[in-house]
Amino acid sequence: MSPIASPRPASPRRALSAAAIMVAGSLAFAPALAPLPAWARSTPESFAELVEQVNPAVVQIVVKKEMTAANEGSAPGLPEGFPEGQFRDFFERFFRDQTPGPTPPRGEVGALGSGFVIDPSGIVVTNNHVISDAREISVRTKDGDEYAAELVGADDKTDLAVLRVDAKKPLPAVNWGDSDKIRVGDWVVAVGNPFGLGGTVTAGIVSARGREIGAGPYDDFIQIDAPINTGNSGGPLFNVDGAVVGVNTAIYSPNGGSIGIGFAIPSDMAAKVVAQLRQSGSVERGWLGVMIQPVTPEIAESLGLDKAAGALVTEVTADSPAAKAGLHQGDVVLSYEGKEINTLRDLSRAVADTPVGSKASIQIVRDRKEKTVTAKIGAQENKTVVATKAEKSGQDGAGGTSLSRLGLTVAPLDAETRSRLGVNSATKGVVIAEVADDKNAAEKGLRPGDIITSVNQKAVNSPSDVAAAVEEAAKAKRKAVLLLVERDGQQRFVAVELADA
Repeated sequence: MSPIASPRPASPRRALSAAAIMVAGSLAFAPALAPLPAWARSTPESFAELVEQVNPAVVQIVVKKEMTAANEGSAPGLPEGFPEGQFRDFFERFFRDQTPGPTPPRGEVGALGSGFVIDPSGIVVTNNHVISDAREISVRTKDGDEYAAELVGADDKTDLAVLRVDAKKPLPAVNWGDSDKIRVGDWVVAVGNPFGLGGTVTAGIVSARGREIGAGPYDDFIQIDAPINTGNSGGPLFNVDGAVVGVNTAIYSPNGGSIGIGFAIPSDMAAKVVAQLRQSGSVERGWLGVMIQPVTPEIAESLGLDKAAGALVTEVTADSPAAKAGLHQGDVVLSYEGKEINTLRDLSRAVADTPVGSKASIQIVRDRKEKTVTAKIGAQENKTVVATKAEKSGQDGAGGTSLSRLGLTVAPLDAETRSRLGVNSATKGVVIAEVADDKNAAEKGLRPGDIITSVNQKAVNSPSDVAAAVEEAAKAKRKAVLLLVERDGQQRFVAVELADA
């Protein structure tokens, strides 16, 4: 036997059944194990039949792009940071040899990706980032046929694109599956063209669901451990029935290669987007007209909520569906069309999926009371975004009233201060002059120059208004107060813990 070979281990059932044990000084045998449960017996012995069924529908996407400073000098398909040495030399030669047709002319770069046919007439799905900025797109099938492809439509928010080819014959196609039914731990199979190696199959399990990776406002990725690499983008993720449950899109990698963390767009989302792209070449999404931020535990406590959930409205766009429905700044959206809102993306996706012109029932909390409003959803003009901290800080104020419970010193927002900070004359409130380094306000990122416009959802116009609101909260034994803070024209809510007097 080779010194590096290992004997094939016995199955756990066989190993345990044959294991001898000593009992009271005599030799005995362990009893036979009970039959394995159905879920344990369902692990496939092979994916060969599945692969034979779906592989013909998986295609290679070949694009030609204009040479830019970002891609100049790199071999097509090679991961960023690929180490120097024999392997790099081999792969550079491989990719050069595999680049379709003649060597691209100077000023042009070739690239490879993956896709899959969903309609025998020649409809192909891939990632938007595979074909973006492409001068030419072609599709290469498993049997070596290559067809010029027309871009039907693309959506950068979900990173999906639809192509059409005229193959003059029906192409093998695959069907969408139900990604809502897959569970963490289920087997999945990825098929694609990593590093240009056509028809590569990898298998693994669903590692997690609902992942946010910062790719866009509608992040809801399936995380898998089936290895995917450069060139797999746009390829299908199959369940054990051979149905497409995801579109492989991204990997988490410190070195450009797979480390076992990949991400796929769920089929339930992809199928809806693809259907719209096929029909009109673009995606129409619902629009409510609000800016929102998360409800932290401190904000929940200050608003009297039972838990930190929902979406806190920080701004309502004038003449928007939200404004016409009566939504106000400071409202917390608890549910939308009867579906509970736990995170910001829950609301963003729910609104985006609502047909334009239809009415949506929205449950909110305002002044510690629940109520329901109805909004007629419009067409998205500007995406619903998360209110974030502005990077530019205001100038320091000077003097003012010290509020020890908050760790702040505030001053009136007079004409001179407005001019110095560039604050709109319509803005009412007080300016933060100083922030104590050892208090919660500093930890929450408050800075001199920030404008406090309300405390516990009551407008404030002077330092005394702020002091009175803080004292009222302390008497009510609240742990924190909710400040509405404006910085560089953007507003956000900040819950600041109350320190002992």
